[in-house]
Amino acid sequence: MQHGDGIERAVQSSVILCKKVPGLTPAALARFITSAARAVRLAGAVQLLVAGDRELRALNSRFRGKDRPTDVLSFPPPSVLNHGFAGDIAISAQIARQNARRLGHSPAEEIKILALHGILHLAGYDHERDQGEMARKEMRLRRALGLPVALIERTVSAAGRDSAVRKKQGGVQRHPARKQKARTR
Repeated sequence: MQHGDGIERAVQSSVILCKKVPGLTPAALARFITSAARAVRLAGAVQLLVAGDRELRALNSRFRGKDRPTDVLSFPPPSVLNHGFAGDIAISAQIARQNARRLGHSPAEEIKILALHGILHLAGYDHERDQGEMARKEMRLRRALGLPVALIERTVSAAGRDSAVRKKQGGVQRHPARKQKARTR
């Protein structure tokens, strides 16, 4: 973070793992968050919570009015409180494990993918309104940070597969509904 004296100082991000994730420690995740935030040019500390579906469902219900768990939520700080603080991110460990299993990578990698997605939201990106700008940025960053398929990319490709399946089945969707992506706004 740049201060008035021109000296750049590191801002400590904090991680709380309420649910264990194999191959991931709070310190390793904090280092990843610092690297990802720097790559996005996000100033300030990020607080990250990895919890269960119950906690994410409660947060999603309270802040978005959606009574179901979600994979990731981002909470930018109120503008009057953002000095040195970039915001909060909450991730569901259960949904991350399910996604990882389905997509063929580790739960630790999935947590990092979701954290990157949340960091982009904290930096002001909004994939529901930006005509693909966030998706392109996330794709570049995941490559630079050594991550597998990005959240937005796979959501778009999954939507295409689901559409093809519905056409084959005469317009009736026979698959269970996929979990919705979180938004910050």
